[in-house]
Amino acid sequence: MATSEVSKVQTIYQDVLANYLISMARTVENSVSSALDALMRPNLDAAAELSSKVFLVEPRVNEMEILIDDHAVRMLRTGLLDDEEIRRVVASQKIANDLERIGDLAVNISERVISLAGMNVTETPRDLEPMAGAVRGMLGRSLGALIFRNVVLAGEVLESDDVVDRYRDQIFEHLLNRMTEDGRQAAPQLQFILATRYLERIADHSTNIAEDIIFWVRGLDVRHGRTRMVLEESNYPERKS
Repeated sequence: MATSEVSKVQTIYQDVLANYLISMARTVENSVSSALDALMRPNLDAAAELSSKVFLVEPRVNEMEILIDDHAVRMLRTGLLDDEEIRRVVASQKIANDLERIGDLAVNISERVISLAGMNVTETPRDLEPMAGAVRGMLGRSLGALIFRNVVLAGEVLESDDVVDRYRDQIFEHLLNRMTEDGRQAAPQLQFILATRYLERIADHSTNIAEDIIFWVRGLDVRHGRTRMVLEESNYPERKS
């Protein structure tokens, strides 16, 4: 096969991988948004809507992950990838796995909404809405970093993780106090405790995605405590064409 033909085939492979990944990302983001909207205002109507917006979508998210893995393996088997393309394929597989887990967490949050609706709970804990907003922001920026290969957005995600952790601690303390003061509140407050845990995990997976974007675009490994040092050295330089 001529060099130009090989290049065209590789471009097609890359475009297909990007389209699969972006489609999966947008699907998962919509599921999370639906779940969080319902969590902010738990009621029977909100719970009913989740069946079509989250539960029925979850198997499709799983299939998308498998499709991306299969396509990534097919690309690696060509043996024609340069270093950045290999990083792109490896990062895409890891990102797809994190997206699949985020989709599962949207299902978990939806289950908590259904439980709360069955208990006729309509009041949400203080700090839950700003925590959900912070998580939405992290997920949105991580997916923006993915779509535009933007390490600046990825770096902003890494810097936001501590904010979500602080909200988690504040909400947990508030809910624990309510459970201690009134044992009848134990069941509904437990649902909110679980929900905040799922929110924290979405933030963690968003962080993973951001780290993978930096690895893909810059070839920098910023995991496991290396984040500050490596990012300060790189200063988030823009990707050059």
